[in-house]
Amino acid sequence: MESTDLSIDTSGRQLTDLTSQVAEFCRSLGDGLLSVFVPHATAGVALMETGSGSEADLEELLGRLLPRDDRYRHRHGAKGHGADHVLPVLISPSLVVPVQGGHLQLGTWQSVVLVDFNVDNPRRTVRLTFLTG
Repeated sequence: MESTDLSIDTSGRQLTDLTSQVAEFCRSLGDGLLSVFVPHATAGVALMETGSGSEADLEELLGRLLPRDDRYRHRHGAKGHGADHVLPVLISPSLVVPVQGGHLQLGTWQSVVLVDFNVDNPRRTVRLTFLTG
């Protein structure tokens, strides 16, 4: 088993493409499964197409599903911060990607993306763990 933590600064971004950093970690590791995990209560990771407008579509969708207002019981921090604590129910804090010969087995348009709307904490950790059979 191999592990590493990525330190990510999400200042000014709600979506951060991690694909190149994740691929670099796997490059010399052979065949196995890669776990991508965000140990935070207000962030998630997803597989999605990037660069075609899908990022703005996801941001708009999550804005409709999780409005940034005072409707939440969890009310510390910035306005609407309660929505940040519900986000991981919709965007999981973890995912698993197969790896063959050190290459991520992603679909043609898939990218690994950190989803984080929490403006109160721009410093994020993404834990990568590679498992072999």
